[in-house]
Amino acid sequence: MHINDFGFLRVAAASPKLRVADCDFNTAEIKSVLERAAREEVQLICFPELCITAYSCGDLFFQEALQRKAVASLTELAAFMKGKPSLIAIVGLPLRIQSSLFNMAAVISSEGILGFVPKTNIPNDREFYEKRWFAPAADLSDFSVEIGGEDVPISPEGMIFHTPFANFGIEICEDLWMPVPPSSRLALQGADVLFNLSASNELVGKNRYRKSLVLQQSGRCNAAYVYASAGCGESTTDLVFSGACFIAENGTMLAESKRFSLGSELIIADIDIDALRHDRLMNTNYITVATDSTTEIDCEIEPVTPEKMYRIFHPHPFIPSKESAEENLSEVFHIQTHGLAKRLQHTGVERVAIGVSGGLDSTLALLVTIKTFDILGLPRENIAGITMPGFGTTDRTYGNAIALMKASGVTVKEITIVDAVKQHFSDIGHDMNDHSITYENSQARERTQILMDYANKIGGLVVGTGNLSELALGWATYNGDHMSMYSVNTSVPKTLVASLVRWIADTQMEESSRRILHDVLDTPFSPELLPAGTDGKIAQKTEFFVGPYELHDFFLYRMLRYGDHPRRILLMAQQAFTSVYEPEVILKWLKVFYKRFFSQQFKRSCLPDGPKVGSINLSPRGNWRMPSDAVATVWLKELENYSGQQNPEY
Repeated sequence: MHINDFGFLRVAAASPKLRVADCDFNTAEIKSVLERAAREEVQLICFPELCITAYSCGDLFFQEALQRKAVASLTELAAFMKGKPSLIAIVGLPLRIQSSLFNMAAVISSEGILGFVPKTNIPNDREFYEKRWFAPAADLSDFSVEIGGEDVPISPEGMIFHTPFANFGIEICEDLWMPVPPSSRLALQGADVLFNLSASNELVGKNRYRKSLVLQQSGRCNAAYVYASAGCGESTTDLVFSGACFIAENGTMLAESKRFSLGSELIIADIDIDALRHDRLMNTNYITVATDSTTEIDCEIEPVTPEKMYRIFHPHPFIPSKESAEENLSEVFHIQTHGLAKRLQHTGVERVAIGVSGGLDSTLALLVTIKTFDILGLPRENIAGITMPGFGTTDRTYGNAIALMKASGVTVKEITIVDAVKQHFSDIGHDMNDHSITYENSQARERTQILMDYANKIGGLVVGTGNLSELALGWATYNGDHMSMYSVNTSVPKTLVASLVRWIADTQMEESSRRILHDVLDTPFSPELLPAGTDGKIAQKTEFFVGPYELHDFFLYRMLRYGDHPRRILLMAQQAFTSVYEPEVILKWLKVFYKRFFSQQFKRSCLPDGPKVGSINLSPRGNWRMPSDAVATVWLKELENYSGQQNPEY
């Protein structure tokens, strides 16, 4: 599998064992790490600041012997790289140009030494006295230097290195801590990956702040940020270094090193270049600015075909991690409740009608409504919870619906739809034994009619229960459960509904309601529009017809959040669900997803109002604007003649 064909680039940050001023030892360790990186098919690797000599050489930097040895070691490393056409390395060294010494980053590959990038901001504070030894980039008067008979370019304004798979730029240590880091400008000039060669000492609490800088800069720049810092081999005369290394992508940490390691540290991650470029494309304020002052370097690296990926694709992207669950789920619940609260205040309505089936979606909508009424100081009795048993209603869902409403203190209404639907069948000449779409949709529309009319009767509005996943698949009856007067679940995907209900049950509800909610959570997804089985249990299970919601939510997230093409989504889904679904099963449901997503857009073009809770939303007034007549041909053709084998090459 060529990961570059799918928009990924393998990068690494390294903190090798070092000895202060021992260039031979340091070069040998750098070579050792490069060998490891090459075996792992790394394509771009960053080492710490001044790693060839070590950072903490002090006045030894003025010694011509050390200066000459550093350049000789760089030449040795460049020769070593000749046999590694798929790898580019960035190393640090002191470089004398005329009468000044510069703190340099050198980019080396199988093509030789590609370029030098000087440090822009030179610290001169209580801990670092670099201005004693090094001049800032602005002092450069030459724009190339001869190394081994070759003129190597230098740019005081920075460099953009262009590879076949991504562009990258470089800054050094202190540059990141400035109000406007050079990497911000480099990103606007097209750098997808930003490297930082650093020598950042340890202080209590400093690592947390340093990590936040890396995360924030990667997020602000819509870029990957690869940070490599000096390790324990540096002098400890006054400061201690830990070898902190980070790889962040657009505000998310992909990898970080073990600090205070006595050995060499190497961290690796596969950067999603396509996703970064998609975000820049979607951000209309992100305008690439070309300048004459920035040097642009073309460099070659070969594609790689690793056996595994250094990246985790979370199978449930909408479900927050354990660490952030409390905060994120609370925010979703607050957005839903306050969205409904504003609508009630604006309309002056103090009563609502809501269909309660005993399923997850209506349960969540009911819980949101109850919380909203509590916030507004309205009596829960003003909530008319209406259960409307039909031909497929089971004792379990009916019992849970009644029990939950009674335990919550809302007004309970039971209105059977059986006789009304039979009359309707008679009116339109439909055979009761014909369990076609007419049989199903007539029930959904009858329930919606009851809700709308009852809301009129009590001077209220109808709270909708449908979720984001159903809207994506069109798994809703047009002008049936598709319609309401305010839809609180409209941007909550099915996989998140369960997590949210469980969180509400465990943190917001009394024990009597909690037991009911946990039983609702254990109930299979079903619209219950077909008769129950002979055992009285649900016969019509949604996921049997449309496929697993966890797959569809994954497809939806990748398509809308990152604009991923079908085979890229397929690759990621195979990685995420490798032990859950066979590749051909994932392929089958991905095709179903595209067919339904395109054919059902007309239902999304006229959605009722509802609050946006996350980055994915299908409201025609918000994130997603798509013509109802668009066809899926381009997407489906990409999946034609494909067997679904694991980790395909294209």
